[in-house]
Amino acid sequence: MQSVRGTVIGGCLALAIAAPLIGHHAFGAEFDRDAPIRLQGHVVRLEWVNPHTWIHLEVQTDTATHVWMVEGGTPNTLLRRGLKRNCLAPGTELIVDGYQAKDHSLKRANGRDVTFTDGNKFFMGSSGAGAPPGGTPNPNDYQSGACQPPPGWDFD
Repeated sequence: MQSVRGTVIGGCLALAIAAPLIGHHAFGAEFDRDAPIRLQGHVVRLEWVNPHTWIHLEVQTDTATHVWMVEGGTPNTLLRRGLKRNCLAPGTELIVDGYQAKDHSLKRANGRDVTFTDGNKFFMGSSGAGAPPGGTPNPNDYQSGACQPPPGWDFD
């Protein structure tokens, strides 16, 4: 009886530990490392949530306007690198370098770098292709804490 109880408790613990991992994915499962992409547009929405941030970027082409979803690292990862939520307010113009989703019909990408119009560049916290070794960006390549909120915005 006691061994059955231990097995049931052990099984429940294993499920409880594994449950948060079900929704998470590896870079290679969703994104195509052979399809680098550069997007330029204005932020229309920001999802600052775990396990990934999502920047919704309105991108204009010669023929149409599309809203792309760009995946970044966790909010904590971005904060430690100096990128604050208020740096990505709606209307902010960005250039995002990253990798397109494997399903090229989706307007979805994994962001590697984001560059602001003033030249400040931030690593998006991606674990995918092009991520700095060990996940640590080269301080000479990336600025930290330099962005300012747009006029009229107060996020402190």
